Parts: sequence; structure tokens; C-alpha cells
Amino acid sequence: MKGLRLISVAILLVGLAACGAGDNSSTPGFITVDVNTAYPEKELILQDCMDVEYVVLETTDEFITHGLVKAIGQEVILVTNRLDGNIFIFDRSGKGIRKINRLGQSGEEYSQTTEIILDEENQEMFVTDYPARKILVYDLYGNFQRSFPFADTGYYDFVFNYDRDCLILYKSYLPMDNEQAGHLILSKQDGSLVREIPLPVKEIRTPKVIMEAEDVQVTPTFYLTVPSPDNWVLLNASSDTMYTYGPDHCLNPFIVRTPSIHSMDTEVFLFLQAVTDRYYFLQTLKKEFNLETMKGFPTTDLLYDKLENSIVSYTLYNADFLNRKKVYWSKPVSHEILSWQTLDAFSLIEANENGQLKGRLKEIAAELDEEDNPVIMLIKHRL
Repeated sequence: MKGLRLISVAILLVGLAACGAGDNSSTPGFITVDVNTAYPEKELILQDCMDVEYVVLETTDEFITHGLVKAIGQEVILVTNRLDGNIFIFDRSGKGIRKINRLGQSGEEYSQTTEIILDEENQEMFVTDYPARKILVYDLYGNFQRSFPFADTGYYDFVFNYDRDCLILYKSYLPMDNEQAGHLILSKQDGSLVREIPLPVKEIRTPKVIMEAEDVQVTPTFYLTVPSPDNWVLLNASSDTMYTYGPDHCLNPFIVRTPSIHSMDTEVFLFLQAVTDRYYFLQTLKKEFNLETMKGFPTTDLLYDKLENSIVSYTLYNADFLNRKKVYWSKPVSHEILSWQTLDAFSLIEANENGQLKGRLKEIAAELDEEDNPVIMLIKHRL
């Protein structure tokens, strides 16, 4: 198929650290994606390729939430509201365990829960506080443990639990990344740098629209750190290549886009949304934005199928909705859980009354009250 081919990685391994030097084992190929190609269209059913779990969040006077999922573990789910500083801890069945609120201005409090990273092994959570430019660490009872600031003038984005001792993240810069931006592995204890993971970059390109005259910056949604089943996929908007990064600390080319981002007057970026054993879910994003209408950044969803060795433009539907409800990807969650969606109780009740639901979701909707907490849909790797 046009725009797709397997290539020897020897080309791009030149210039990378001598990762695996002396190892005679073959390195797997990678794919290329032509961001200008109009790929064939395909409809995909969510349940045909992934497992789906619905979590009904318990509703009580203490547990009332908008259902903004921040982290999902083996035993608990961390959920917040938009502005009040509440962090709700539910077990995986949806039963409320406790509510924590450390909103404030002291050194042990957060001013914003930008991201929350769950570390179940150590029974801790890491709250990324953008306005305060630091990460605060609490136990799962809300007791303050320690904090550490963002390095230099950077900001920490796309933060994940890497292992027992470390976090993996992307250090960004505002309003536009510079040559210091990149992925880091940091100590969970004090935020010290354990390892830098530099990706080869020719020059800085960004999907952000920056209009200095109007003092406006518009940032579309994209992800630069994505967990895959066995490792991590690391991206940089200024790079033509996505890389896998594993426990051996080696970078290997994973997906290459063409034409080069550096050859385009109006850039079309390629981002990764999720990875399974069979599928790579991708999205192109064109850097176009109308400030008057506040609309822009046209996107195209692409799917690479390893089994068929093909790329299509896809639309993903949830089969539990008979009216063909489209599925959108949220921020990547973990190696086990690909994504999540919040399903409002009111909307589910209405859909059920209109005969639009089936299966487990229909059963759930029949038991809901309009004032109940949302139902959380988890999208998981097929077992």
C-alpha cells in the first residue's frame, strides 16, 4: 500500500548511541507513514479488537464527582473534579474509598492537579502542579511525603510511573520548546535526574499556534509519551521518527513519517494515540487555526494493522451503543489500560430510554439515577 513499507533500521541507527553494539540479533523493521496520503476508510468496532470494562462510580453525599480520571491502577482509580481540588479514590469496582483535598498555597499543598501519577507499589501518588512548577508526593491517605521542583525553566508533561524508583516524563518549555526539551527519567525520591533520553532533532517545530501580536497561544491535544504493551513509545513534535524505549535503555525507530516535518510550509504532524499487539492508532494534525472562529487543527485518524501490514483511515465505534457512538482516545493510561471515557448518567439513561443501548451498558443504565456519578469506560488490551 502506498505510504507504507518496512525498512531496515540501519539507516536511522546511524548517529544513535551504540545501543546493542556487539549484539548480532536482528533489529525489527519499522513502518513509514505518508501524512499526505488519502488512505482507504474503514469502520472498526471497539469490542472486536479490545476489551471493555465499565466501572459504575458509587454516588454518596461525600462522593460526587465529574469523573475526570487521573490514574488507574490494579486496585484503585483516582478521579477529580474540575476546580475544587478534590481527589476521589475508588476501588476498581467503583466503590468509594476516600476523598482527599490538599488544595492550598502552603508548601505541602497543591494549587492544581494538572496530572496525578499513581504508584500502587509504593502506595503513593505524584501530583503535578503546573502553576507551582513542582511535583508533590502524597500517600494514598493524603498525607504529604515530599516534593520537588521542575528543573530549570522547564515544565513536566506526559508523566508516567516508570518503575519502583523512577518516573518517565517529557520536559517542555513555554511558550515553545527549545533544544533542552526532551524525555527524562527522574528519581521518585527527590526529582534528581537519572537519565536523559535525547531524540535526534534537526530544528524545533511545534503544533502550537503562537500569535505574539495578540498575545495568544493555542495548543492542540497531543501526546509525546505513550505506554505500549512491553515498553514506551517516545515522540518529539520536531522529529520525523517515533522511537521505542525499553528496559535496556535503547532507542529503536518505531514509526517514521514522510515527508519530513522540516520540508513543510504548513506542518502536518503525526502523533500516536495507542498501541496494541496488533494495532497502532495514529493521528495526523494540521497546523491550521482560525483565531476569529477559534476552530482549526484538522485531524485524520489512521490505523496501522500489523497482521494485514496496511494503513487505513478509521472510525472507531462502541458496539454497546446501537446509534454508533464514536470512541475518542483520552490521554494514555498505562501498559495495561489504553484509554478511558466518562459516560454521564443522564446521557446513558436517555440513550437507554430511546432503545440505543445493549449488553452490560444497558443493564447499568437501567439502574442509574440522573444525579448519579458518571460511569467510567475502560479500554484495555485484549487478553
